[in-house]
Amino acid sequence: MYLVGLTGGIGSGKSTVAARFAELGAEVIDADLIAREVVQPGEPALVALADRFGEDILQDDGSLDRRALAARAFRDEASRADLDRITHPHIAARIASRIAELGARDGAAADDLVVVDHPLLIETNQTARFDAVVVVVADQQLRIDRLVDDRGMDEQDVLARIRAQVDDDRRRQVADQVIINEGTIAELRHQVDEVHEALLADARARRM
Repeated sequence: MYLVGLTGGIGSGKSTVAARFAELGAEVIDADLIAREVVQPGEPALVALADRFGEDILQDDGSLDRRALAARAFRDEASRADLDRITHPHIAARIASRIAELGARDGAAADDLVVVDHPLLIETNQTARFDAVVVVVADQQLRIDRLVDDRGMDEQDVLARIRAQVDDDRRRQVADQVIINEGTIAELRHQVDEVHEALLADARARRM
């Protein structure tokens, strides 16, 4: 299999890019969905979070109260670092397990594209695990406008989330392919199609 790390800042359109890769036949693993899986009741990560941040981050049914956790975990850098220390290894392990499952399927080939959609790919120092890294970038004000106007997010919350991630200059430094999402959906899809073809070509060349 040919592993692709897909990343981009909040509001960049990374999820739209991931969806297009899936339409083109790539297997897509969504790190955000996995992040939710690893904090389900009975999961070791949830137990560790409750030990660190208090049992009152749990709802009556034992599930995670995300708002309560956020209030505790994002109040200072040390707490946020503890949140990352607890959850990120579980997320990485689950992603690795999913990749292994895909590789073990009948008919799996060396040039099958597996795209890991991960907003914190760079921040968690995982870029070296991939055959190629694809980065989605967009003007920061455009990203803010999208999130405020389309998702109804608070502008200060958006700015805080942007500051918590690496900037696009850093993303470009590690990218094998860059997708610029500042135009229409049709333009974005065309870029994804071109990148998909380039990735397939590289995967096939490595197989030879």
